[in-house]
Parts: sequence; structure tokens; C-alpha cells
Amino acid sequence: MGLPTLEFSDSFLDSPEFRERLQCHEIELERTNSFIKDLIKDGNMLVSALKSLSIAVQRFSQSLQEFQFECIGDAETDDEISIAQSLKEFSQLLSTMEEERKRLIQNADDVLISPLERFRKEQIGAVKEGKKQFDKETERYYSVLEKHLSLSSKKKDSHLQEADTQMSKDRQVFYDASLQYVFKIQEVQERKKFEFVEPLLAFLQGLFTFYHEGYELASEFEPYKQQLQFNLRSHFARNNFESTRAEVERLMRRIRSAEEDFKAPSSFTMEGYLYIQEKRPLGSIWTRYYCTYEKSSKMFTMSSTESRAANRQMFRLRSCVRRKRDSIDKRFCFDIEVVERHGVITLQALSEANRRLWMEAMDGKEPIYTLPSLLSKKEETFLNEAGLNFVKQCISLIETRGLTTPGLYRTGGVNSKVQRLMTSVFASTAPADLHLDADAWDNKTITSGLKDYFRCLAEPVLTYRLHKEFLKAAKYDDQKYRVRAIHALVHKLPEKNRALLDLLTNHLYNNCSQNLMTVSNLGMIFGPTLMRSQEETVAAMMNIKFQNIVVEIIIENHHKVLLSSRLLHPLPPQRLACPPQQRRLLRSLPPKAAQTGAIKKTPVPPLTSRRPLPGLPPSSLRPSRLPLCPPPCPLYCPQRGPCLPKETQTPLCPQ
Repeated sequence: MGLPTLEFSDSFLDSPEFRERLQCHEIELERTNSFIKDLIKDGNMLVSALKSLSIAVQRFSQSLQEFQFECIGDAETDDEISIAQSLKEFSQLLSTMEEERKRLIQNADDVLISPLERFRKEQIGAVKEGKKQFDKETERYYSVLEKHLSLSSKKKDSHLQEADTQMSKDRQVFYDASLQYVFKIQEVQERKKFEFVEPLLAFLQGLFTFYHEGYELASEFEPYKQQLQFNLRSHFARNNFESTRAEVERLMRRIRSAEEDFKAPSSFTMEGYLYIQEKRPLGSIWTRYYCTYEKSSKMFTMSSTESRAANRQMFRLRSCVRRKRDSIDKRFCFDIEVVERHGVITLQALSEANRRLWMEAMDGKEPIYTLPSLLSKKEETFLNEAGLNFVKQCISLIETRGLTTPGLYRTGGVNSKVQRLMTSVFASTAPADLHLDADAWDNKTITSGLKDYFRCLAEPVLTYRLHKEFLKAAKYDDQKYRVRAIHALVHKLPEKNRALLDLLTNHLYNNCSQNLMTVSNLGMIFGPTLMRSQEETVAAMMNIKFQNIVVEIIIENHHKVLLSSRLLHPLPPQRLACPPQQRRLLRSLPPKAAQTGAIKKTPVPPLTSRRPLPGLPPSSLRPSRLPLCPPPCPLYCPQRGPCLPKETQTPLCPQ
């Protein structure tokens, strides 16, 4: 039920009903005043909370901006770069949102708090002042009226007329105060419909603008988010991580199960901790040193682990002799003689097996024990006609009946069947032209046998000699140059390796779409089999992702890499992908600094200071400077690598 109407005519009557209706308006106005007070208080709390939230989000965004991913290895894949850069993208998105939130907070006081406070003070405050005036005039009017009515009729007429005139004036003042109060209180009741609803609407409009800006940013961010989710789920975080993790875990189990005398791959012949006897005036002490020995140079190095200062001593070994057990109260001891010192140096190994390794490395007077094999390797397989025939038959059977099998190469076969297949084909009694029986072997057994064949080769198809160069090619920034660099390396492979690689990748390239196997999936399946490191280390396992990239590029660009002996377009400058730290340094530099003085380029000496190429007279070399990154020649010779320019092409490359 609404408020009763206040008629101006009722102001003259000033009846009890009029007073009751007026009181209803006063109660409602007081309730409105209290509501606006609470609204202003809550609004200030909301603005304060928004400021606190904005500060927290800005700190969070700054943390994302400052954090740097550190990947294992000297280079990052494209997916790793994308994922590392994602934190910067998240930070930029949050910063943009906070800019809009700042505008919302700044406008909140102007569009919400100030108008409400102004309405409460000016409009409701004016009504309160009107009520005070009305109450004052009411009290004075009725007081004067009582005095006027108490006048005696016996007084003079002139005195009575003067009293009547004054009473009329007082009544008019009371009526004016009543009319003004009624007018003002009804005006405020009507004005409040828009005077404090409009500020609320303006604030909500700013809030909606903020949310709409978030929606627009989310729409713009959606393609990047989908691509990032694809990289995380399907390509990088799952497949590459799982394959690398499986290889590293397998290596860890092998190392754990190895015997004590297993020696890890190292640039030194032997290295590890040894305790060295040091004689002192009151006896001798045993100090731990980290020692290395290089057999070719006979250099023995000791580095103290207890002294903070660098304490490294180098000696040239003269002899090594095992210490007899009854000559010293310590176990696992042996003596060495060095050129730089007189007398012997007594060393204590960590175990009997460890001492045997040290003495083997130093050619000590101990029997040389053969290191037990870390792995139970399969019989080595070499590239020959039987292997090429086996690969051809496997591919023929797969293309005949199994191309439409989803996840063809991802699903493995039964191990016993695969072993039986490999034994029947590569046994010493098996004929060289053995044909596979299509009814005897299912598709999974055939594909698993094909992968096992490549895995068991004594040397992978992409040979150990070119392993580091293939990894280097996969780490180039320029996508096109990766293809060209891998093209050059593939044509450096032996003829049998290249023919086998051509046969396999042609099959994978032409038929991968029929079995839902993407090129990236095939790269992850065949990367560790076609290309593997000669050493089994964690660092080598971390390069599996680049091995996968190499095989993926060969499959995806099969016709360019294998079927074309030369490239037709000039190559871009050779430039390796920057290490993660240097790339971040370049990003942090201003453009001018990055171009001029931040990173100094080493000047190339004049051409006249170099020896002339074979077949060219010295006078043909003009005193000019070569560019810092000369583009390589677009022509490739499978035996010699890149050809020289046309004027020098004939002497070195007949092609």
C-alpha cells in the first residue's frame, strides 16, 4: 500500500488525519535516509574491496610476468616456448582487465557515492529543516491563538482589531510553513525515484562495462587458449612428457639394478670421490677429494670438498699399485706415484668394486676386470638385404589390410608373438628371401616387429655420427631452415640408411591420415627408434623431444627431404635458437639497445687476410668485409654438403 496523498487544503484544517498522513511521510523519509546511509557505507566497503582485489590481481599478474620457465636442455621446442610464453599472455590479460577495473573504481565515487550523499544532505536535509520550521511555527501559532482567544471582549475595539490583524499574520505564516513543508516532503518522495536510483544504475552500467570488457577479452583469448590446450593435452604435456618420462624412468631402473662397478658415461676415464691420506705432525688424517683421471694424458686431478676456496691440484701419474691389506688398517686402499711429488700418495676408494675401476683406469697392478653389461642387449642387427626385405614385406602387409586401423602404430602387439616373428625372420637358419605369411601374423604383431627391428639395429637409421647435427638442425628458429638443414643431413647418410628411411617415411606420409595417426604422433613413436643417442644419460633423454621433431619434419616433408637431391630456393642465414636465458635477455632489452650496443657482434676480418680457395687466384679476393651471417648456398651435394658459388662450384663439386 502506498503513501497517502497530502492535500494543500488540509494544511489549513490541520486535522488529526492530516497529521497522521504527514507522519507516514516522515517515517518513510526517515527510513529512506537510513537506507541511503547504509547504502553509502556498503558502497564504500565495496569500493575498498575492489581496490584490495585489484591490488591482489596486479601482484598475481606481476608474479606471472616475472616467473620464467626453465626447461632441461640447451634449447626449447616450439611447444615449450609457447607454454613458457603463456604466463606472459595470462599476465597481459589480467593487466588489461585490471585497467578496466581501475576505471570502475575511480568512477564509483563520482557516479555512486557522491550523488547519494548529495541527495541525502541536500534533499532529505531540506525536508528536515522544513519540518523544524513547521514544528516551530505550529507551536508558536497555537500559543498565539490561545492568547488571542483569551482576550476579553470588554477591551477596546481598536485593541481587538489590532490583535485580529496580528493573528491573521501569524496564521498566514503558519499556513506558509505548512504548505512549504507539505510541498517539500512530497517532492522528495517523488524525487527519490530517480535521484538515487540513477546513481545505482550508472554504477551498475560501469560494472556491466567491466564484465563486457572481460567477455570481449575472453573472446579474443579463446583461439590462443584452444591452441594452448591442444599443446598441453595432445602434443607436449602428455605425449612428449610421457615418452621422455618413460625413457628416463627406464634408465633410472637400469642404473639402480646395475652392479657397483658400473661406470657412468663421462668425458674422463674415471672420476669420483676418494679419501686421501694426509700426514700431519701428530699422525695422519683422511680427507675427501673429488678426483678425475684422464688416461690419454695421465692427468690426475684432486679437488677439495671441505675448503671454501678453490683448491685444485693436478698431477701426472707415474704408477699405481694396490695396497696390501696387512700393510694398512684401512680397506680399499691403493698407492699412486706422481711426477710432481716424491713418495707415494695413498688413496682409499669407496668399495672394492670402485677400487678395481680406478686401478683399471690407471693400469694398476691388478687384474683388469671386464665391466658387466648394464643391459641384457639383444643380438645386434645390421642393415642388410634381409632387413630391407623384412621392412618391405611389413609395409606391404600393412598397406594391404591394416591402414584403416585407428592408432595403428601406437598399439603394441603380444610380446611372445613379436619375438616369434623376429626369430623366424632373423634366425641364422632363415632364408634371405623369406616371405611373411599374412594369415599367421596380425597387424599389431607386424607393426610391433617393424618397430623392434629399427630399435634393435646396432646403429640407428639416423646414424650416431650425425646425431648431434640433427639435434642442432631441429633447434633452429626458422621453420624453413630446419627442413633445409635436415635435407642436407639426410643426404649425408649412407645409401642403405637413406633408402630404408625413404621406404618407411613414404609409407607413413601417404597413409597416416587413414588410421587417425597424426604426423606428430608418428614422430613420437618413431623418433626414439630411428634416431637415438649413443649414450644413455638423462641429458640424452631430454633430447628425445628434438628427435621426435626431426622425424616429424622428415615425414611431413618427405618429398622435399628425400626425393629432391637439391633445394631450389636460397636458404636464410644460419642461426641457432637462442638459449632460454639469452632469448629472455633480448626480449627485455629496448629495441634500440638490442640493435646497437646491448649485444656486440664480432667483426669479421677482411677477406684479404684469408687464404684463397682452391682454383681461385689471390687477386680475385677484393678487400671487402663478408656479412655477419652469409646465406648458405641453395645447392647441396650429398657427399660434400653445401656447394660453393657458381664461380667456384666446378673445382669442388661436379654437380
